[in-house]
Amino acid sequence: MTRTAAQILSLAWFCGGFFMRLAYLELGTIVGTHGLRGEVRVHPACDSPAFACRFRTLFKDPAGRVAVRVLAARPHKNVALLTLEGVGSVAQAEQLRSKTLYFRQEDAALEDGQYFIAELLGCSVVDAADETICYGTLCEVSQTRANDVWHIQKPQGGTILIPVIDDVVKNVDIAAGKVKIMPLAGLLD
Repeated sequence: MTRTAAQILSLAWFCGGFFMRLAYLELGTIVGTHGLRGEVRVHPACDSPAFACRFRTLFKDPAGRVAVRVLAARPHKNVALLTLEGVGSVAQAEQLRSKTLYFRQEDAALEDGQYFIAELLGCSVVDAADETICYGTLCEVSQTRANDVWHIQKPQGGTILIPVIDDVVKNVDIAAGKVKIMPLAGLLD
């Protein structure tokens, strides 16, 4: 089972000890135009341009109030090229430059064992053998070629780096806002 997170680089909300699942997550930022018919180039804040092409409806705000229909989408190098409803010229597409697009989290189906980074941020990190031992709060995720690395903010200050590998991460319970780990010898030194 893979334990890497989808690279959705959005903030999570941890309030009063309860993890709140965000309804809308950042898909990416419009960085320019493509062609003469109003296609926009979107730099994805997710796993890949192909992931960004999955959605037929996107949103122009993080609350999901302003929807925009995606008429066509295709990956192109390191960006996603999108044709958005109501955008039919280069001038119209240019007006969208630097705007962020969002997707509804429920529209994205992830495989078992995959999580959005936004879901992981704010989770308590506890010992798998003894849940009374709390290592801290997951505050950042770094992607490396080999595996993700979780940054754990210790209660007494400082940060621990935890490799996201099966030998260390034993359980992720997004609903409870809790991650159970079994640190390797020397990992916490």
